[in-house]
Amino acid sequence: MKKHIILLLVLFPFIAFSQETIKGTILDTNNAPIFGANIYWENSQIGTNSDEKGNFEIKTIESNKQLVVSYIGYKTQKLTIGNSNKATVILVADNQLDEVSIQTRRKSSNRVSYVVKNIINVNKAELLKAACCNLAESFETNPSIDVNYSDALTGTKQIKMLGLTSPYIQIVQENIPNIRGAAQTYGLTFTPGTWVESIQITKGAGSVVNGYESITGQINAELVKPSTDKKVFVNAYSSLNGRLELNSHFNTKVSDKWDTGLYLHGNIRDKKIDNNNDNFLDIPLTKQVNIMNRWQYTDMEKGWVSFINLRYLNDAKTTGELDFNPDIHKNTTTYWGSEIATERFETSAKLGYVFPELPYKTFGLQVAYSYHNQDSYFGLKAYEINHKSVYANLIYNSIISDTRNKFAAGISTTFDNFDELVLTTNYKRNEKSVGAFFEYNYDNLDNLSLSAGIRMDHHNLLATFITPRLHVKYTPWETGTFRVSAGRGKKSAALFAENQWLFGTNRTIKITDNNGEYYGLNPEIAWNYGASFTQKFDFLNRKGDITFDFYKTNFNEQIIVDMENPSEISFYNATSNSKANSFQVEVNYSPFTHFSIKTAYKYQDIKNGYISGSKQQPMQPKNRFFTNLSFETHQTEKGGNWKFDYTYNWQSEQRLPDTSIYTSNYQLPEYAATHISMNAQITKVFSPRFEWYVGGENLTNHKQKTPILGADNPFGTNFDSSIVYSSVLGAMYYTGIRFNIE
Repeated sequence: MKKHIILLLVLFPFIAFSQETIKGTILDTNNAPIFGANIYWENSQIGTNSDEKGNFEIKTIESNKQLVVSYIGYKTQKLTIGNSNKATVILVADNQLDEVSIQTRRKSSNRVSYVVKNIINVNKAELLKAACCNLAESFETNPSIDVNYSDALTGTKQIKMLGLTSPYIQIVQENIPNIRGAAQTYGLTFTPGTWVESIQITKGAGSVVNGYESITGQINAELVKPSTDKKVFVNAYSSLNGRLELNSHFNTKVSDKWDTGLYLHGNIRDKKIDNNNDNFLDIPLTKQVNIMNRWQYTDMEKGWVSFINLRYLNDAKTTGELDFNPDIHKNTTTYWGSEIATERFETSAKLGYVFPELPYKTFGLQVAYSYHNQDSYFGLKAYEINHKSVYANLIYNSIISDTRNKFAAGISTTFDNFDELVLTTNYKRNEKSVGAFFEYNYDNLDNLSLSAGIRMDHHNLLATFITPRLHVKYTPWETGTFRVSAGRGKKSAALFAENQWLFGTNRTIKITDNNGEYYGLNPEIAWNYGASFTQKFDFLNRKGDITFDFYKTNFNEQIIVDMENPSEISFYNATSNSKANSFQVEVNYSPFTHFSIKTAYKYQDIKNGYISGSKQQPMQPKNRFFTNLSFETHQTEKGGNWKFDYTYNWQSEQRLPDTSIYTSNYQLPEYAATHISMNAQITKVFSPRFEWYVGGENLTNHKQKTPILGADNPFGTNFDSSIVYSSVLGAMYYTGIRFNIE
């Protein structure tokens, strides 16, 4: 058998092709059935899907003998049907080695070559390389996302893509907008890592189907499914800095078509830590309760799939000076302290229908509601926000002429109600929008595909505007892939929800009114352009790939957060175009079985248009070098093995805001020095049901020397906890166990 054979036909010569139907089975290379694969006659509107056992049945067309079989994550195959009424089709994973004699692990993160957009898929194996306690901590092993602390008080990690912070990234949960508005600062910490099945990171302009807010890219988190998740799953975690966490999943099959899951998460930290002896907690005391109930309905025979989610969260943080007691010292100057109490409820539903004989023809409805309430104070500064949000999106997918020409069209609407108390000022606003979109997708199944989308939205505060997006993929040879993209994004501003670190300073807050609708300011508008090239290669008979990415973001309008005056924080619309340029080269290689290397270099030039002139964005390194090493031993007969993961990060110097008016002992240099961080984890898999892990973060114990300026007089003019460019906590070690019942 030739090593490139991927289709096996069982022929019955005595049966003529004139039979009314073709029956068959779709399998993967492990002979496991593939559920939901698309099977259709080329250049026609006749098709079907495989059932739970991988079986399918399709009507024949006498004039067409080319049967196309496709499934996400696998190579699309064309099958020539001769005198046969039965076929067994073996699909090969898109990233599997060609040699049938070699069986490789599915990569824990990869770019899928057949997808037109520049999407990085991160699966469960990648998420388990680190403790991954919540979504904000899920990107430590991914070079495309930068992770750092937002301030020195709340212990909150923020992410950046292409050099810009998360408000410029559209963060969705199963393609429903999720981290936005009031949830911008802490929202990533509200999704436990064990709830996440996979993450899709889209660089550059996203799809018009998901809205107009994406500027630098999109992050989609797919949650575990009740029908495929473990029947019972338990993850217990403990760290030496006092954090205890427990995650439990309980899934059950209610009927032939209904599955449900109950997901429970709780964490607590009640240990006070002050390793740098500045009399302030290095990390806050926390308590969180997070509950989700998820329902799944599946009826593939009739083409229906549906998900319903119900979720409640209660999160409490206390930080400040070591002796601060909120019951006694709240709103006094005896000790500086802060409490952040968040309560959130959200519900969402997705309804999808696939026409059984026309699998390319579908429609879907997404609806969501969320209630988010945060009561907080920082010293003597009060900040409260209440945000109610409603979202709906109706999508129709079909083809034009044949399956090479697909389209998605639909309408969407949003409603947001904001009620904020900032110090002593109350801000209220309602945002309402309705929009329509159309996205055309072309794929010649050979070397060229594109996605061209446009949407028109009417917004009560943003007026009526057009959002165009374009993605093109070209494969000049089998192992090389070019991608280019361009698109426009527009977003409303949530100044204080996005920048809560500013309350941990004694700077004056100043907004320069520009007669706009958002705190007197205009909305933000930007164009993003990108190009990417991926080349697969063989070196020493082992597979690898190298990817070059370059993206440029040009702002027509940007709200500048100006910290250049040491006595104030100013918000204003940029006086000149702000720009962000990002270049990255990434190499993935496996020098021997079960050992993989991922290494990347990234250069980012982020310029802000300040009133005082164009300057490099503060606390943003221009250069970053990243390496991740992963190795696991061969499995024993009982399914046990060892896994070893190591991540190295080097960051170049970073420009710091001016601190010249502070007293000399609190003045910072113009640039922060280069620094490195190293994380590692060892996992012992005892059996498919039980594993134990131990690891550490920031193993070099590198700490920012003075994370809080003026800590000895927190109510004085020097107090500032916002200038954070490195780790505050120092080395952190943890351990945990995972247990499941199939």
